[in-house]
Amino acid sequence: MDSVLSHVDEHGAARMVDVAAKLVTHRRAVATTFVRMLPTTLAMIVEGRAPKGDVFAVARVAGIMASKRTSDLIPLCHPLSLTHATVDLQAESDGIRVTATVETDGKTGVEMEALTAASVAALTLYDMCKAVDRGMTVEGLGLLVKEGGKSGLWTREEEQR
Repeated sequence: MDSVLSHVDEHGAARMVDVAAKLVTHRRAVATTFVRMLPTTLAMIVEGRAPKGDVFAVARVAGIMASKRTSDLIPLCHPLSLTHATVDLQAESDGIRVTATVETDGKTGVEMEALTAASVAALTLYDMCKAVDRGMTVEGLGLLVKEGGKSGLWTREEEQR
């Protein structure tokens, strides 16, 4: 692990990383989070009975849109031209698993874009259902996969071994 923080200069001031010398490579990141909810809330979403409409469709679009606006939200992120972004929403027994995949051909990775997509999709699920379930929680936001660039492939699974 690098002992130097890339977003801090030698004086401790925040800075945007200079990626000018990096090679353009295909980069991909996958992030996940989980929205825990009551069984009745989950059934309402899956059965399409939510008062605000198609929860899955709106959350999916919100996550994709957020991935494209990450540099507007996270101050030191580079604006990226994304080549692909998807948000998968999977009903589980006690909530919904959100998985976001983002890709680009560029000089810097898309980890923040994938994390932003997953978190905004989860927050959209919450927003659309909060009137019927104020106890929902968003849990376990994290990166699953990062590939491309000098460091190659990283997976959470491999790191945990």
